[in-house]
Amino acid sequence: MSEVIRIGVIGAGSISEMHLKSYHQNPQAILYAVCDMKVERAQAKAEKYDIPFVYSDYQELLANPDIDAVSICTWNNSHAEISIAALQAGKNVLVEKPLCKSVDEALAVEQAVEQSRKILQVGFVRRYASNTRIVKQFMDSGDIGPIYYAKASCIRRLGNPGGWFSDIERSGGGPLIDVGVHVIDLCWYLMGKPKVKSISGNTYNKLGNRSNIQNLKFYKAADYNAEHNTVEDMANALIRFDNGASLLVDVSFTLHAKEDELTVKLYGENGGVELEPSLTIITEKHNTILNTTPQINNLSFDFIQGFQDEIDYFIEVCQGKQSTISPVGDGVEMMKILCGVYESSKQGKEIVFD
Repeated sequence: MSEVIRIGVIGAGSISEMHLKSYHQNPQAILYAVCDMKVERAQAKAEKYDIPFVYSDYQELLANPDIDAVSICTWNNSHAEISIAALQAGKNVLVEKPLCKSVDEALAVEQAVEQSRKILQVGFVRRYASNTRIVKQFMDSGDIGPIYYAKASCIRRLGNPGGWFSDIERSGGGPLIDVGVHVIDLCWYLMGKPKVKSISGNTYNKLGNRSNIQNLKFYKAADYNAEHNTVEDMANALIRFDNGASLLVDVSFTLHAKEDELTVKLYGENGGVELEPSLTIITEKHNTILNTTPQINNLSFDFIQGFQDEIDYFIEVCQGKQSTISPVGDGVEMMKILCGVYESSKQGKEIVFD
């Protein structure tokens, strides 16, 4: 493989812009091809970023022997299919979160990685953020952990994007699988990725997309349809791990809340961390509790820089300079957690894992 990595981007929707822009700014990457079912949308990206090859069929893109790696930025229901095809075509893969829609699909992708001997990096972008990397260093040096409790909230009072996000057949779920995956993964990763023991989860479909609300803006998908919604409004869960640690999480697309909320907090035997909304490290010294604010560029997650850091890392992985910190196995475990929350809610009882 050449030192400069030739990239194909599959899916030219909104999230693809973060991938395209980040690759464009990396001197070790060449944007070589872009694909979308709506070829005019792919063509627009090609013109913007001077991409030589445009496709409407991802199989044709994968057949291009000059492409070294792909970013998959499509609907969730196609992640597994395209990832497997890309791996079998000899491409390294960066696939947007979630890895797929089900545990069975996740296991099939994992098998394809093993058989192809190629690399698949799951798009857990918050793992690559500067504030996360700093906390990880504190964790690894024993300044905070072991972590025995974490809690996270990602609450939108109004924010069902509609379109494919609100279509369970294409998305696999609502806020849990869309935004909840980020905060759950962030906590699980910093807790040391313990094995899940049990999950007690709830999902609620009470408010719909609240398209009647005026005077308050929110992101809408390109195919927004005010009448269609088949995903949950909100979800919550208590996740227990085999090391005795626990994680409490709640997420929503819409809720009668005073304001939006993003919080990520971890509590360990030697200290604590508030990662969001602003990084604070809590420690104890000379019998005094200290709240420490690091002097860093971004105390919270910077969306644009986070994607740049993720893409830069992926390029180094493709070059053999790094090993991915979000491998396919982590994507499988995260699907077990997400699907476990949905299954617990469906059955109305706690789900226990072997």
